[in-house]
Amino acid sequence: MSSIFQQYYRTQKYELQIPKATDSLVFGSILSFLGGIFILIAFASPYWLVSWEYTFSPFQSMGLWEFCFKDYRHPHFQFDKLFNGCHYVFSEEYRIIREWMLPGWLQVVQAFCTLGMMNSFIAQILLIPIVAKWPLKLILNYGWLITMIGSIANASTAFLIFLAVSIFGGECFRRDWLQYPNFNYLSWAYAFAVVSMFLHLFAALILFTEFRSELVKYREGDEHQEIPMHSTGSPDGNNGRESGSVTGGMSNPASDSHRFV
Repeated sequence: MSSIFQQYYRTQKYELQIPKATDSLVFGSILSFLGGIFILIAFASPYWLVSWEYTFSPFQSMGLWEFCFKDYRHPHFQFDKLFNGCHYVFSEEYRIIREWMLPGWLQVVQAFCTLGMMNSFIAQILLIPIVAKWPLKLILNYGWLITMIGSIANASTAFLIFLAVSIFGGECFRRDWLQYPNFNYLSWAYAFAVVSMFLHLFAALILFTEFRSELVKYREGDEHQEIPMHSTGSPDGNNGRESGSVTGGMSNPASDSHRFV
């Protein structure tokens, strides 16, 4: 009987029917990817706070890591030095006023944005194999767990960005920081951070819904079933009729075992 089964397998060709990612999983992954792009742009742009052009303020603009001035004279610096151009906050140009430029609350904003961007990239790295369904064995057994971690990573990213934009929006107009704060306004890079927060939040909700659906399938044992295989016929083009297979295009060798007894 074993020799008959071996002959049966040799004369049949099968296609693996790999399950595709659901629409909700793909949509949630796209939102997470877009949120990562928005927070990356906001993270690197010096346009969180900008002065109105018609005020001719010596302060031009600033971001998390860069400040721009035009003929700025710091009132607490004893030498008559003018600061011009855009420079990195840790550059030698700003060494003498760095303590004033980076108060404690701004350093906290920098830390929250850095952690949020790292979480966003971790979530995207986890979602790539889930959407691609590769490696297949790992995804079939632990896809629900990876989806849950991706949802948590997106939710934590949204929370960290929320803390960052809340602190920055509430502290950037302090009169003991930049001079003439009423000449300034929150600009597009700050808006990008806010948009990124909402994108990650929506992605987390969608992925959490997908996680619950995958967990139900896992508990029901669907993920432990064999991968369905569709018969494509025998190599000689007879569709398996000479080897005893069914003609409906789908065959299961175990269901035909009674024919060889």
